[in-house]
Amino acid sequence: MIDKSHESYRIITEGNQDYLSNLAVDNVIFGYHGKELKVLLLKNPAISTWMLAGGYIKKTESAENAAARVAKERTGLDNLFLQQFKVFSTPGRNQTPELTPEILSDLTGVKIDENHWMFSPIVSISFYTLTEFSKVKVDTSYMGEECKWWDVQTLPDLFQDHRQIIAEALKALRLHIYHYPIGYELLPEKFTLPEIHNLYQAILGKQLDDRNFTRKLMSLGIIIKLDEVKTSNHRPPNLYTFNKATYDQALEEGIFIF
Repeated sequence: MIDKSHESYRIITEGNQDYLSNLAVDNVIFGYHGKELKVLLLKNPAISTWMLAGGYIKKTESAENAAARVAKERTGLDNLFLQQFKVFSTPGRNQTPELTPEILSDLTGVKIDENHWMFSPIVSISFYTLTEFSKVKVDTSYMGEECKWWDVQTLPDLFQDHRQIIAEALKALRLHIYHYPIGYELLPEKFTLPEIHNLYQAILGKQLDDRNFTRKLMSLGIIIKLDEVKTSNHRPPNLYTFNKATYDQALEEGIFIF
């Protein structure tokens, strides 16, 4: 059951007077860990499938602000990289077996019927968010009792059209990675060349020539070699960091990494 003290309970049981009707955001929150690109998913025990972080848009905020709010609620982090990539508006997309009046009644403890506003057609403005995995403090107090990272290659059964949304987010991320230094948002401040190489391979889903990859990043001035090494039982690898000035310029103007 949803915590009655949380705003989500009031939204469902008292109406949507503070929110835009028939419009929501879904947020594909990506992280990187253990050579895997991961997505943060939620699961309420009353619903059998996992779902993306999402929510309704307040009348006092933009869609971008709503997506940023959702990301902060789930990660505890501010000012994350946020990119809108598609609108999902297939008729009946929110009228699925995973969410019925009976299930919503069980979640809230309040009698809800098929005329409830949440069963009207809802359009989703979808964003992807990039965050450093180690900094995320997962919050399970919102709509789901479970909240965990999943490898994008081994996703569980997903709510409504959320599998399609993730697939489109990954497609957009792969397109953007050719033009923007995406790795800055997903890696720790200091990293090794194998770590950034593995990150790009995980996102693109293919092998990259490590020598050409490294040479290109260095020639663009995106990464800087530090006078430090990473502690290792073997030959300690050098550590690198992103050149923030070059990174900001690349976001502004775009680049070609490959």
